[in-house]
Amino acid sequence: MSDKTLPNDIDFQRATQDGQEFSANMHEVFEISQEIWGKFLEAEADEQHSTNPDPMNTMPAFTELMTSLWSDPQKLAESSQSYWAAQGQLWQRTMLKMMGSNEAASEVELPEMPAEGKRFKHDDWSENAVFEYIKQSYLLTSGWVQDAVHEADLEPKDRKKTEFYARNFVEAMSPANFAALNPEVLEATTEEKGQNLVRGLKMMLADMERGKGKLLIRQTDMDAFEVGRNMAMTEGKVIWQNNILQLIQYSPLTEEVHSKPVLMIPPWINKFYILDLNEKKSMMKWLVEQGYTVFVISWINPDEAQKDETWGSYMQGASDAIDRVLAETGQKQTHVASYCIGGTMAATLTATLNRDGDKRIASTTFFTSLVDFEDAGELQVFVDDKTIAMVDEQMEQGYLPAQTMASAFNMLRSSDLIWSYVVSNYMLGKAPVPFDLLYWNADSTAMPAKVHHFYLDQFYTQNQFVKNKLEIDGKPVRLSAINVPIYHVATKEDHIAPPASVYGGAREMVSADVRFVLAGSGHIAGVVNPPAAGKYEYWTNKDMSAETLEGWLEGADESSGSWWPDWDKWLKRKSGKKVPARAPGAIGGVLEDAPGAFVKLRFDQR
Repeated sequence: MSDKTLPNDIDFQRATQDGQEFSANMHEVFEISQEIWGKFLEAEADEQHSTNPDPMNTMPAFTELMTSLWSDPQKLAESSQSYWAAQGQLWQRTMLKMMGSNEAASEVELPEMPAEGKRFKHDDWSENAVFEYIKQSYLLTSGWVQDAVHEADLEPKDRKKTEFYARNFVEAMSPANFAALNPEVLEATTEEKGQNLVRGLKMMLADMERGKGKLLIRQTDMDAFEVGRNMAMTEGKVIWQNNILQLIQYSPLTEEVHSKPVLMIPPWINKFYILDLNEKKSMMKWLVEQGYTVFVISWINPDEAQKDETWGSYMQGASDAIDRVLAETGQKQTHVASYCIGGTMAATLTATLNRDGDKRIASTTFFTSLVDFEDAGELQVFVDDKTIAMVDEQMEQGYLPAQTMASAFNMLRSSDLIWSYVVSNYMLGKAPVPFDLLYWNADSTAMPAKVHHFYLDQFYTQNQFVKNKLEIDGKPVRLSAINVPIYHVATKEDHIAPPASVYGGAREMVSADVRFVLAGSGHIAGVVNPPAAGKYEYWTNKDMSAETLEGWLEGADESSGSWWPDWDKWLKRKSGKKVPARAPGAIGGVLEDAPGAFVKLRFDQR
């Protein structure tokens, strides 16, 4: 044997060192994995689990699915035959590629596949015959499963539930989610000698500790942001508080302001600073710049202390906040603006006050708010009588843990909000990049038990408000009682408050003068869309006689950019004369600087 065929000492030493480094990293991977498993078992031992074998009540829907599929055996047989024929064609093409017959392989026709998405961006998913087969086989199967569910003869609510869980199942089973099947993970593990797995599992351990034994996936750099430092920065003061809310008044940025103030009622399912994310993405700051005296409610992040709060007591809290706004400004009326579930609350409050002849509200604005829950978006898959009973079990301590709602929202977009981070964080060992919106998304809140039960039961399940059957504190509250001017915003791609449902609810406000606006984008981006960004578009149409949103759109005018200036124009006409700007707390005093203590309380820091 020639000396040239023997490895030199440097190559041998490098190979030995690489092997030793890989072995050491795999040993550390094993140790961290044991610690993660221990944390999980410890948390499981401490947690009381429901005895319900089907806590999300999926069995009835999937039973109906199977009945539907087997009711037409010929159609099922034809679908199965087409699926296996396509798998055979795929295997044939793969074998031809592996034998080097690329031209012959390209002639093998395959059925149309679902979109690949970002999860298959690595070159090997397309250039390596084995990985391409794994990908294509998965796409073929996932498409077949979802098509079968979609085409089945099901009740609308059962169809929505089965489609949702089928989609989550196939997204979870993507080969990109498994280290041994993901070429990007395998490549990184080889190049970094397993150090990527060490980093990733350390992040997983930290996320389990942050979630107190449950995996709380970080979607952004959690140290890059801080509420009050680089988020929720608009200058103002907390001027009043009780046991469920703080009331913030923002400092004026104009010498004069409109006489009538604006009170924002945000959702308590999230924190209010989505409307004051930063200087460039702050509706609060923009409103102040337009010459309004702006107040916002900052809801408490509840615990056992709020176990006796009800929908009625939360409404009373908002009503008391109105009193403080009027006392601070010396006015008899205030505009009310609201967002998401805060809008549902604002609608019941407005209806109650109008019913009783209370004229403190000058107008009410709704951002992506439902009052008609017949088609209540993708969150509806989590809600029926049995799932509410399961939620009640979780709320025995008086509140729904924040992580429960966070998990539900993440499941709505599991491929983007769960599995992409599982791969990037824990397998590739990449630290998430700073992203303000995802920081806010991770800043979850708990739900007061009685308030949440009432919301799910009376609105999501029974849809009592739009049926004129809602009662709060024993008194009827009717949507038709609302008689103040209404500005109602829906967003075109909203999966939480579907625009057609928002439009339908707006049309039920038969005693009110309603301006309905459809904005581009979705539940958040369509609302938090500053004019300076120059993004998206919106549609307006004064005629709301059309029974459907599609009919309304046929006569609508499209405008480019943000809808905020349109709202400002509408609001100004109803805001009275200009008066000298008001300093926060000038009448009733100041408790602390904005954004206040309530919004800074994080559930993972308790």
